[in-house]
Amino acid sequence: MTSDGQSAAVARASIGALIALGLVAGFLSGLFGVGGGIIVVPALLLLGVDQRLAAGSSVAAILPTSVVGAVGYAISGQVDWIAGVLLAVGIIAGAQLGTYLLPRIPRNALFWAFVVFLLVVTVSLWFSVPERGDAIGLNVWTAIALVLTGGVTGVLSGLMGVGGGIIVVPVLIAFFGAGDLVAKGTSLLMMVPGSISATVGNARRANVDWRIAALVGGAACFGSPMGIVTATAISPFWSNIAFSVLMIAVVVQLVVRHVRSRRSRPA
Repeated sequence: MTSDGQSAAVARASIGALIALGLVAGFLSGLFGVGGGIIVVPALLLLGVDQRLAAGSSVAAILPTSVVGAVGYAISGQVDWIAGVLLAVGIIAGAQLGTYLLPRIPRNALFWAFVVFLLVVTVSLWFSVPERGDAIGLNVWTAIALVLTGGVTGVLSGLMGVGGGIIVVPVLIAFFGAGDLVAKGTSLLMMVPGSISATVGNARRANVDWRIAALVGGAACFGSPMGIVTATAISPFWSNIAFSVLMIAVVVQLVVRHVRSRRSRPA
């Protein structure tokens, strides 16, 4: 997109609104270990930003937010570095596969299967409250499972347009025995290479408004530590409750978007 188009996009979205959006997205990113795109993209669309620019700018803004969040959790020893790398390897490969499969598989059945999966994971959070000090027991089979988990997450992210954190955090807690803080810190670490790759690709296609990304991402970097402090202050039980509420909100947003897109298609 031309610089005039980018200026128009920023003009429609006031600086104050973008900074406020970044603070909220950064806080939620630090609190839940997610990228924040599930908040940023719809908000940018409401502010009048083009769909492609909104998605690309969101990914670019998530990059510094994920770095700051991962560092914040790492300082307190709440990042499993090996698990994060294994997940990242899987998610990068899976995202490419998801992009390839996007035009080749029936989206409707896949969408509702994904919604059911998210709801099952959400319910599992109520029955698998972790201890704060729980860690992932790494062995060969766990390593393979982590790569596969990253791969499946990447495929679903590519097909459904959701960030990997919304899938990985509850899965690490429910199925890998990770503590809530370790799951969030590891999720943010996993996002860094994927965000770099996606941002480079979007930049080549002129799908990033760098001023929007800088304002939202810069503000998010200040909001993220506040989210981490809050995540540390609340108990694992209430952390699970809060995350399950976020998951339900994501499911509702996905369903509404899916229904609207189908209604807008010509008969």
